[in-house]
Amino acid sequence: VYDIGVMVNCETILEKAKEYNVDVIGLSGLITPSLDEMVDVAKQMSKLGYKQPLLIGGATTSKMHTAVKISPNYFTPEHPVIHVLDASRSVTVVSNLLNHNKEEFVEDLLEEYDELREDYYAGLEDRYFLTHDKAKEQKYVIDFDAHPPSPTPNKLGVTIIDNVSLEDVVPYIDWNPFFQTWELRGRYPNRGYPKIFKDEAVGNEAKKLFGDAQDLMKKIIADKSMWLKGVVGQFAANRSECGEDVEIYADEEARSTGTPMHRFCMLRQQAEKESDDPYLSQADFIAPRGYKDHMGMFAVSCFGCDALVQKYEAENDDYNKIMSQALADRFVEAFAEYLHRDIRTNLWGYAADEKLDEADLLKIKYDGIRPAPGYPSQPDHTEKTTMWEAIKAKELAGIELSDSLSMMPAASVSALVFAHPKSQYFAVGEIGKDQVTDYAGRKKYEMEKMERWLSPILNYERD
Repeated sequence: VYDIGVMVNCETILEKAKEYNVDVIGLSGLITPSLDEMVDVAKQMSKLGYKQPLLIGGATTSKMHTAVKISPNYFTPEHPVIHVLDASRSVTVVSNLLNHNKEEFVEDLLEEYDELREDYYAGLEDRYFLTHDKAKEQKYVIDFDAHPPSPTPNKLGVTIIDNVSLEDVVPYIDWNPFFQTWELRGRYPNRGYPKIFKDEAVGNEAKKLFGDAQDLMKKIIADKSMWLKGVVGQFAANRSECGEDVEIYADEEARSTGTPMHRFCMLRQQAEKESDDPYLSQADFIAPRGYKDHMGMFAVSCFGCDALVQKYEAENDDYNKIMSQALADRFVEAFAEYLHRDIRTNLWGYAADEKLDEADLLKIKYDGIRPAPGYPSQPDHTEKTTMWEAIKAKELAGIELSDSLSMMPAASVSALVFAHPKSQYFAVGEIGKDQVTDYAGRKKYEMEKMERWLSPILNYERD
């Protein structure tokens, strides 16, 4: 198996496939822009006459997306396109492709994907969407007189966070995703940490894995081979005049003169609801002009993992390589939890008297939210570029953005911070062309570019 790395462009992938004379090509996608890249790779493989089966996997992928968007560009009985749920299944899939059962295996797959496509397009006919204007008329309305914005943050502007140790964040670690990384899942009633240790099927393996993680974590903490750094921004903010974006200001004078330093563009729900629930946008959680509201944001990373991975790769120690990556992810997610609490109780201070233990934090029992750009509440990764400009994440914390807007190092988290108690998490879902056109105009993007970034949530086929 040849691992040619992350964020590799289509041309390089296909060049290496030829150079290594591979039997199968696999693509893995972590964030939504990867989905479009996979479609492009499939189209190029077809155009250039490649014959290898194409495997699709990764956190952002699905069997439905593979069947509807990728498969039609390349799938034939000779070289199928196959969605692989997780890494452990790839061995079985490749075995089926390389043995005498291939024809039967591919025929079953083709039939399944045809059915998925039929279901998908039939579903589109049954779905209804409000126009963008109608959705705006039914937006979420907060009475900011009855429920005023949170007080002015104790510390406005940008703050570098470089004094938080790994030991500080260990109590905030959510271990459930750690076991998911290793594809260990307990069955009810033993789902989740720590109940997974009681599971008959995976309990003993989970205990051993957790013990190994504790040993490596102690070693990393002792030798300081990983460390944490981040940056926080807290700014005067108001909803834009159109009601769909949030504008942030350098200071109160800039607010009073209506001269924002940055505009964060938001997306609104459009899929019709069977209830009277409003059609949400993150812009709804910030007060319009005339009120002194604020918005926060942060980017944090766990550094040092790449060097540790290289060390274990040189020693052919895949186990500790994966373990290091899994721990780096746990450290940075815990850092985000730790920092969000510090924002609420100290840096912003809107919940100075908050008394929640770590378990309550993981259940989100606090006021306010921290949605990440590129995730359901704002599924547009390009909004990261605005955040990076506002808080100087690269210059002050060394956290970079790739061309596909993945954060580097990989163990990184970024988020906006909304303080109002009526702010809530939600999923934008699919949106219509009228909103995309309006959104592209507000962002000053060409329509084609905007549709490419938003392709996973479009309720129509791109031209």
